[in-house]
Amino acid sequence: MVETLSAKDARRIALAAQGFGRPRPAAPAKRHLLSTIEALGVVQIDSVNVLSRSHYLPIFSRLGAYDRTLLDDLAWGKTRALAEYWAHEASLTPLALHPMLRWRMADAAAGVGVWKHVAAFLRDHPDFIDQALAAVAERGPLTASELNLGAKGEGGWWGWSEGKRAMECLFWTGRLTTATRRASFERVYDLPERALRSISQTPTPDRDEAHRVLLATAGRAMGVATERDLRDYFRLGPADTRKALAKLVEDGILTTVQVEGWDQPAFLWPATRRPRAIKADALLSPFDNLIWFRERTERLFGVRVRLEIYTPAHKRTHGYYVLPFLQDETITARVDLKADRKAGRLLVQAAHAEPAANAETAPRLWRELTRIAAWLGLEGIEVRSVGELSPKLSLKAT
Repeated sequence: MVETLSAKDARRIALAAQGFGRPRPAAPAKRHLLSTIEALGVVQIDSVNVLSRSHYLPIFSRLGAYDRTLLDDLAWGKTRALAEYWAHEASLTPLALHPMLRWRMADAAAGVGVWKHVAAFLRDHPDFIDQALAAVAERGPLTASELNLGAKGEGGWWGWSEGKRAMECLFWTGRLTTATRRASFERVYDLPERALRSISQTPTPDRDEAHRVLLATAGRAMGVATERDLRDYFRLGPADTRKALAKLVEDGILTTVQVEGWDQPAFLWPATRRPRAIKADALLSPFDNLIWFRERTERLFGVRVRLEIYTPAHKRTHGYYVLPFLQDETITARVDLKADRKAGRLLVQAAHAEPAANAETAPRLWRELTRIAAWLGLEGIEVRSVGELSPKLSLKAT
């Protein structure tokens, strides 16, 4: 008999699986960061730095204030525990998961689906690609600008130079990887056998096995999820997903359940925590795993979360870099935040209430704003008069 979960139970399971509802450690150490990332399976990277680089924020949301150099060391240090590749989008994953993405590197080399432009560039510029690869092999880790090959960028491919295109194509196909990142967040490329020495000789799993591992990782990280939720977590194709999912269910790694109010079957990680309640305050990056699949976010929380970074300013509803506020089990507010590093202030450019907001929302949101400001080294908070919550937050700021 298929188990039926209430919508509340499904939401609590999802929050617990994502690392919410646990006490934050007093002084988060590297082991706390690594266990959090291993539980999530993947952390998205994005270059927007209006508040903080996005990969730092999900850790703060779950653990509170921590030393960001710990994450840098895990991702790009001498004894790294993470690798960088296209997992959800550009992402960091635990090292053990990196070989599970080699099928995607093979797809990129073959020009399958969205990777056609990669294969075309490799095919049309063989000598240039060989020069780029040889330069890294001979000179060591290099940025695209240090490569100094090819023409400068002029539109298309985000305005990349030919050298940058070559390096990215080699990265996408797995022939290069990320050695580190410059302070400007520019990627430094190196050979996998040097930068990822501990896994460079790991056997490559077949495509089916890799998809099963990725889907199981997604299932554990989400607790309960639909097929579309699971597929989106690592951006997998429909056919590969269905085949892998059927095997996971057959083997009992995931079980089929129904969730009240969901119009699709769901799949449960059997060992997932089932808390009776979730207590948490968290500002969520727009790229946070909990909310990055907007369809799932609306299903879990009843709110429409849209990324408005690329929306013209006059058409935005909530602002540019908007972080939903998780208050226990609900999203009760959204704030448009910016770090004014020169002035040393956190700018709350808008503060909007959601229907679930209550008398506790403003004080709890303010407490979290003071925490993130302190973590970012900002000395004060300035609240602009935009949004229903801004007057209450302004009173706190005075």
